[in-house]
Amino acid sequence: MMPWTSLLLLLLAGLPAAWPAPPTCYSRMLTLSREITSEFQGLQAAEPGEPCVRYLPGLHLDIHNYCVLAKLRDFVASPHCWKMAQVDALKDKVRKLYTIMNSFCRRDLVFLSDDCSALEHPIPVTTGPPEGQS
Repeated sequence: MMPWTSLLLLLLAGLPAAWPAPPTCYSRMLTLSREITSEFQGLQAAEPGEPCVRYLPGLHLDIHNYCVLAKLRDFVASPHCWKMAQVDALKDKVRKLYTIMNSFCRRDLVFLSDDCSALEHPIPVTTGPPEGQS
């Protein structure tokens, strides 16, 4: 009977570790901002000739930049593309992120920058060490 007991205890001890932790406010904001940025870039690539997509405010989100709240408000309030289903779905996600940032997770936010021009262009991805370092 002893081997069954130790096997059962071993299985029960491993089960909680298999379940991921629930998302935190921060992780939810980060994931949603990445989804929105990715979907916006996909929309721009799929519909480059669509006039309304060209006039939408850019969405290169950084949740650590204070200006992101104004950027989210501007995007949702934009009158462009109000008949496109993909843009409506994207605006819903943007509205959800704004609500999460401004209401539910307000105390969890730490803004490291207030450089509004940094949100106009995508953040470059670095693949190596800075120049002069190896």
